[in-house]
Amino acid sequence: MNSTIAAGDGDVSGGAAEFIQIRLNHRHDPKENQCSSVLVKYIKAPVHLVWSLVRRFDQPQIYKPFVSRCVMKGDVGIGCVREVNVRSGLPATTSTERLEFFDDNEHILGIKILGGDHRLKNYSSVVTVHPEIIDEKAGTMVIESFVVDVPEGNTKDETCYFVEALIRCNLKSLSSVCERMAAQNMT
Repeated sequence: MNSTIAAGDGDVSGGAAEFIQIRLNHRHDPKENQCSSVLVKYIKAPVHLVWSLVRRFDQPQIYKPFVSRCVMKGDVGIGCVREVNVRSGLPATTSTERLEFFDDNEHILGIKILGGDHRLKNYSSVVTVHPEIIDEKAGTMVIESFVVDVPEGNTKDETCYFVEALIRCNLKSLSSVCERMAAQNMT
């Protein structure tokens, strides 16, 4: 299995809690021409606040800095599709994505990319949000995993590095937005 677990850049060492959640919800079975990875981020904000942003399949631009616009095709629900416009600076301008899995109680969201003018073919990801104590306060552990085809002319390492960089940027932005909201008591 060509998969990696990228260490989170949070303030707490995870260990057992990370391992358990990854085994439960982040099991991808990459094929020979695919790569997969798991990233973890600790956020100093309560889980309900973090989930309130992550769950918004219809508004990823709330915290994803590379998304400029999102247009839903139909009502939000499992199987719904969104058209995402990507800000300049990335090798893409659009992405078509489907909500594959959503559990509001367990805080799990899964998506699949259906198309777009990018090289992320057969891309699927899962995001889970978990309560955590950070610095003796209510915090959140966010885990995001993915599997994707390796484009022709790229290696598995190059592909994972690129996707991990995008996810790290999104998670860092999510952390900033949530921590700012928590500091302003916007929970």
